Amino acid sequence: MKIIVTSIFVQDQDKALEFYTETLGFVKKHDVPVGEFRWITLVSPDEQDGIELLLEPNNHPAAKEYQKKIFADGIPATMFGVADVNNEYKRLLENGVKFTMEPTKMGELTIAVFDDTCGNLIQIAQK
Repeated sequence: MKIIVTSIFVQDQDKALEFYTETLGFVKKHDVPVGEFRWITLVSPDEQDGIELLLEPNNHPAAKEYQKKIFADGIPATMFGVADVNNEYKRLLENGVKFTMEPTKMGELTIAVFDDTCGNLIQIAQK
């Protein structure tokens, strides 16, 4: 068994698609209409056949509440690996991304946390 798709709740799929592709650099893999929403998945440009990230609409009340509470408590919704946290931090800052935690060494990892503008905190990590 292996992970093939993981999801993240977003408040607005179009805004999320723009942020995750144009600002973060992910590549759109699927964008399929499904009722009033879309099945939008993204992949790493370096692993286009790898794990897909689904931009899941948070229209269900439980999803909205979950997203709101973990954000308020400062809990990242997910973590992305990067080769160099400090370089990625500088690049994202230059692109207007707001960080809630600057690069910080924690054991074997260096992490930073930013606001994805779609209702989530995202952690980036370097081993």
